Amino acid sequence: MPATDQSSVANHLLAALPAVDFARLAPVLEPVDLPIYHTLLHAEAEADAAYFVETGTISMLARLEDGGLVEVGMVGREGMAGLPFVFGTKISPVEAMVQIPSRSLRVAGPAFRQALKESPALVALLLRYSQAFHTQVSLAAGCNATHSLVHRLARWLLMAHDRAGGDEFALTHEIMSQMLAVRRAGVTIAAGSLQTAGLIGYRRGKITVLNRGGLEEASCECYGTIQRITKRVLAPLPD
Repeated sequence: MPATDQSSVANHLLAALPAVDFARLAPVLEPVDLPIYHTLLHAEAEADAAYFVETGTISMLARLEDGGLVEVGMVGREGMAGLPFVFGTKISPVEAMVQIPSRSLRVAGPAFRQALKESPALVALLLRYSQAFHTQVSLAAGCNATHSLVHRLARWLLMAHDRAGGDEFALTHEIMSQMLAVRRAGVTIAAGSLQTAGLIGYRRGKITVLNRGGLEEASCECYGTIQRITKRVLAPLPD
């Protein structure tokens, strides 16, 4: 059933749209429940829909020649998957896969292209989000190249926590190793360090954030920089 009440929408982009622009888009927003590992966009394939995340997390992944996947960005309720539409292209350079089970609002490709033609406000908002996402990707790349695994894992867990909707969320060492492009043994050691410090708990494929402030201290400066720039880029523009 289409989402028609803007006040009940959890996605930050849709909530920030002018009422008239949201009303135009609302009839084509389809709520969908997305299970873990579900692939929304395939690399080098034509995107058939855009997804505005309400809960959970979607990972943007680069596929390597050996078949491995490396996370290059993370999307939660602050954003959407389907930026090729915004840039007027059809092909996604990366894969989009559900990392934490998600409830999203899906817009079919043709309907979304039409909405972009009819709503300059929607285009402007999504371009600003594109800049924020580019900031995340750029800084995360630098972080992965220079900072220790413990710092990187703390930063990544903070980003996942921001989007998970609670202190406990499903997450395995296998997923974390894939997202950070390191061996599982390395993630096990790094996660064990954070657990010993009382910052997180890990049991049966679930992570619990026990000390958010401590986890922020354990992270490198990249998390704070990403948050600060994203907040500035997506802040409401003056009239």
